Order: sequence, then structure tokens, then C-alpha cells
Amino acid sequence: MGALWTLDALAKATGARLSGTPAREFSGVSIDSRSIAAGEVFFAIKGDRVDGHDYVADALARGAGLAVVAADRAAGMPAGAPLAVVPDVLEALRALARAARARSNAKVIAVTGSAGKTGTKEALRLALSHDGETHASVASFNNHWGVPLSLARLPASARYAAFELGMNHAGEIEPLARLVGPHVAIITTIEPVHLEYFPDVEAIADAKAEIFLGVEPGGAAVLPRDNPHFERLAAAARAANVGRIVGFGEHAEADVRLLDTALLPDRSTVRAQILGDDVTYKVGAPGKHLVLNSLAVLAAAKLAGADLAMAALALAHLEPPSGRGRRIPLKVVGGKALLIDESYNANPASMRAALEVLGQAPVGRSGRRIAVLGDMLELGPDGPELHRGLAEAIAAARIDVVYCAGPLMRELWEVLPAAQRGGYAEAAADLENDIAGALHAGDAVMIKGSHGIRMSPLVDALGRKFSALASADATV
Repeated sequence: MGALWTLDALAKATGARLSGTPAREFSGVSIDSRSIAAGEVFFAIKGDRVDGHDYVADALARGAGLAVVAADRAAGMPAGAPLAVVPDVLEALRALARAARARSNAKVIAVTGSAGKTGTKEALRLALSHDGETHASVASFNNHWGVPLSLARLPASARYAAFELGMNHAGEIEPLARLVGPHVAIITTIEPVHLEYFPDVEAIADAKAEIFLGVEPGGAAVLPRDNPHFERLAAAARAANVGRIVGFGEHAEADVRLLDTALLPDRSTVRAQILGDDVTYKVGAPGKHLVLNSLAVLAAAKLAGADLAMAALALAHLEPPSGRGRRIPLKVVGGKALLIDESYNANPASMRAALEVLGQAPVGRSGRRIAVLGDMLELGPDGPELHRGLAEAIAAARIDVVYCAGPLMRELWEVLPAAQRGGYAEAAADLENDIAGALHAGDAVMIKGSHGIRMSPLVDALGRKFSALASADATV
């Protein structure tokens, strides 16, 4: 594979002044000195907590061929270092992203929504890769630095590209959408998330609809037809002169319609009509929400000109991203248990979806379905009510035991039947011993909460504890 960027192209795109003896070609773009690879260019971004300029020497020591630094920090860089000096490093990264988009012939798809963005983007990567070279943002790189970084990494040779756009406030998606310039824009769903920063859910829909402002002429919008805000989104797409509006879901008027599905503990089978084509396929991970989002994926693939049959076949190999449904077998006393890692983040929509998946999870003869739930943050004054409202989803999923962590989850804890209460703690870490002591063979336990409540370390702790138990058994 050729170079991602040449020095001349990078300097032209960013308007940088060069010093030292930089490499002539670069294999990648990075903003993290810890993971940078030899031959990449390092952008010394100044973040809220960390300033990349403090790590330029580390990046160069690891083999970076060039460091992009701000003019007011250049004098403090190592003597003779290969530098590209710019007025503003983040703006230089955006400029390189614009250059990547301008040179690309790829069909570009952008995804936003209140839930399911990363999973949908990863499903797009999988589906499109079977038809041609596909580039997609890594992890959840969906903010003001993650999107330009992902776009700057777009190879000129890519046939398809998929990007995730996120926001917490109004006005954040529009510049990202204009930067990416998608041919197809997907909105997965509109739900009551980030209500701390919005007056109502309609305002959230309007903020997500900013994605249409970046759609290329003649492009398409793929929208959730079952969502109560569909018409509002469609009106915003028309106002932005989006060429085609496609609805997906179970609605009788959906252009991409779910006809039938069998939801199995580890996968789903689907029969759907995708823009006039009847397609039967498998989704390799469980959950109705993944089935519905797979409709949007296949719609986007067809709109982008990909082979629909190949894209549908590829979805059988779908695996949940880390923290979003990954399944971890545990070795417990007397046998095995299942840990479902949903710890990455949480909002009311994704929490209900995760509880539904737990309700379908296989358990042993005397096994139980156990939910470990942490606070859902950024919900504003509606937070307490939205937490109490999870009791209905817990009952519908036939969850046997619930552990709650965080002051907001206290609201749920108080309305649960006594027989369902496993334990409560202000901090997730304080539940570790109680959960570990209660697990037995045949159980399925799901852990989910907002990132700020730190549920992920609880997943790691249980994984270590019960893998250690397995190792001890093996030495007996």
C-alpha cells in the first residue's frame, strides 16, 4: 500500500512551515503518542486535559516522521526536530481532513442518532468491505477532533467510507457533517438523551438533523420510520435539499421494511424488503435494535452502489464492539456463567435494548438473568423519572435480579419488587464483591451504565476474578 500522505501534499493542505528534516511520506495520522506507529505524522492537539505538545519528543522517539505543532510552541520543541508549524493544530487537522475528502472518490456514509451509532458504523464497515476497500472511523471517534482525524486517515484508494457523528449540544453536528460531506446520512433513532442540554426531544431531533446540511447534492437520508420524530426529520432533510428520503423499520410505509425476524439468543434471522429487493439474511449478534439498524445499513449500502447480496451475507459475521454487547464466558463454582458487557455508555433507549437482549440470553437450569445497572447521565430534570421507568422494561425482559449503582439508579431501586433487589451502592466498584459472591452456574449477567459511572472497571474485575478461578481449577 502506498503512502497515506506525502510531505508536499500535507504541507500544501495545512499551509505549514517546515523545519528540521521530515520524512517525505507518511503511513498514517495520529494524535496519541502512546499508540503512534513508525512513519506516521503526529498532530500535537491541545485537549481539555492534555496538551499534545508535551508529548512531541515521545512521538518522535517512537518513530513519527513529522510533528505538527502550533507556532507559539515551536521554540520549545527538541532541537532539529522534524516539524510542521501552523497557527492552530486542530484547524490544521481539519484542513488535512478537507483535503482527504476533496481527493477521495469514495462513497461516503455518515451515521448519527441517539443510540446505535458505533454499532451501525461497524456494521457498515463489515458490509461494505465485502464489496471494496472500506475506511471507517475507529472506536467512537465522533467529536470535533475524532471526525477530522478519521477523515484525514481516509486513503485515496478507498471505495467506501463510513463515519460516526456525535453531539452533546446543538450546533455540533453541522460542522462535522459539512466536513465529511456524506452521500448518505443515517439517523438511527431519536430518544431522550442529553436532555441536560436540550429543552425537549424535538430539539434533539433538530440537532441530529444538522447532518443533512452536509449531504452531497443528490444524496440520501436514511431515517427511522417507526420513530415519532420521523416526519420532523424528513421535513428537515427536504429543507436541506436532500435528494432522497428513505424510511426504515416495521412501518407499513417504510421504504426499507422489516417483514419478519427470529430473535435468537446469539443472533437473529431477518426477512426484509430493501428498496424493492426481498432479502433474507442473518445478523451475527442478538437484539431487535441491531436488526432494525441492519435495515439502515443495507439501505445505505444499496444507495452507495454496493452489492446488496454481499452486504447482507456479511452481516452474519457481525460482532458487538467492546462495551456494547460483547459476551464473556465466566468460570464460576459448579460450572459456567455468561457476562454481557454493555458498559460503554447508557441512555434510556440503549438500556431498554440491552435489557431485551439479556431477556433472550440463555441460562442454565437454575440460572438467573441478572442486570447490573449504573446511572444514565445527562438526562436533566427528567432523569429520576426515566430511571424509574426502566422497571417496566425489566419486567418485560423477565429479569430475575437487579443490582443498581449511582444516586439516580436509587430511583429505580426504590420501585423494584423486593424479590428482584440484588444490591445497591453509590459507586459501581462497591458492588463487585456482592455480585461475585452471588454468581453461580447457569447465570447470565449484563452490566450497563453511562461512561461517567465507571461500569467498565466492574466488567474487568469480574472477568479477572473468574478467569483466575478457571486458572486455579486448571492447576488442581
